[in-house]
Amino acid sequence: MNIDQCFNVEQFRRYAKKRLPGPVFHYIDGAADDEVTYRRNTSAYDTCDLVPNVLAGVEKIDMSTTVLGKKIDMPLFLAPTALQRLFHFRGEYAVGGAAQKYNTWFGISSLATASIEDIAGAISTPKMFQLYYHKDKGLTYGMIERCQAAKFDAMALTVDTIVGGKRERDLVTGFTSPPRLTPKSALSFATHPYWTLNYLFREKFELPNLSRHVKEGSDVSISIGDYFSSMLDQSMDWKAAEDVRKRWGGQFCLKGIMSVEDARRAVDIGATAIMVSNHGGRQLDGSRAPFDQLAEIVDAVGDRVDVICDGGIKRGTHVLKALSLGAKACSGGRLYLYALAAAGQAGVEKTLANFREEIERGMKLMGARSVADLGRANLRFR
Repeated sequence: MNIDQCFNVEQFRRYAKKRLPGPVFHYIDGAADDEVTYRRNTSAYDTCDLVPNVLAGVEKIDMSTTVLGKKIDMPLFLAPTALQRLFHFRGEYAVGGAAQKYNTWFGISSLATASIEDIAGAISTPKMFQLYYHKDKGLTYGMIERCQAAKFDAMALTVDTIVGGKRERDLVTGFTSPPRLTPKSALSFATHPYWTLNYLFREKFELPNLSRHVKEGSDVSISIGDYFSSMLDQSMDWKAAEDVRKRWGGQFCLKGIMSVEDARRAVDIGATAIMVSNHGGRQLDGSRAPFDQLAEIVDAVGDRVDVICDGGIKRGTHVLKALSLGAKACSGGRLYLYALAAAGQAGVEKTLANFREEIERGMKLMGARSVADLGRANLRFR
């Protein structure tokens, strides 16, 4: 595979499909129910046109932005995602290394396959920890304390997984963590020997941020939907979120905000950022796309909290449209997971390079010398 010839997310997706056993690929690629929201997350950007300005003297541009108290070199970062060593044996280390090269945020999940402490020791770029609010409060509060000790830069509490979405592709393929050999999956594992040998003979697969407290996901196979529905605390409310914010004490983001009302309440409990996100269409199918909700949320709270647009991003122009509506930055998961699966850290670096080039080219063609030059005057909606 020549990743120099991978110029976009879709090309990396095709390589990932070739590299991964079917159940693992469809875990990345799939979403809830009919996957309407999953598709809408990207197609929403097509309802909006860019209106460029010219003769702006754009030989040099500045695409840096400050989000969650850290200046980053590009307005796009790598959102936390689970189970990364299932996609490539270097997992979070590969993703973090790529983010470090491009000086942008990188996040790890509560369901990461590398520990909080090991990532803190290996990666120096700004780091976010994504917290799932478990029934086991010793586990939940313990992860907060571990992140404090490891000097993570921000915490993101995910608020849209109160139950697991119905991810029908996973039900069909039988995907679990750790992967379970079934008659359906055996042939796919056998026909992907590179992946299978790496999984079997490299470091034992586990979820080290959870394994001190629960066996599910590391030693006991479970689907992600069942994990959310059985292990996470469905009584989580605004008081619980505020308690997490107080315990953490640093830059704090709520991930999964989609309404103006919730955005205002996030500000009220002291959040410093919100991620406008529907979990990549993997939870509530039929819900709105983040881009469609962005303007009204920015208008309501954008002067008091960093608003991050998360999900559906496949092109640099998508980032420019979100920034023009008032987002401080954008983030995504699939946009780098396909590249991770295709070629490890080199793949993630190439996808970041692609986005950086597209953002830079787009800004020059828009007549924007900095992200501050992007605004709603540059947009028209169909």
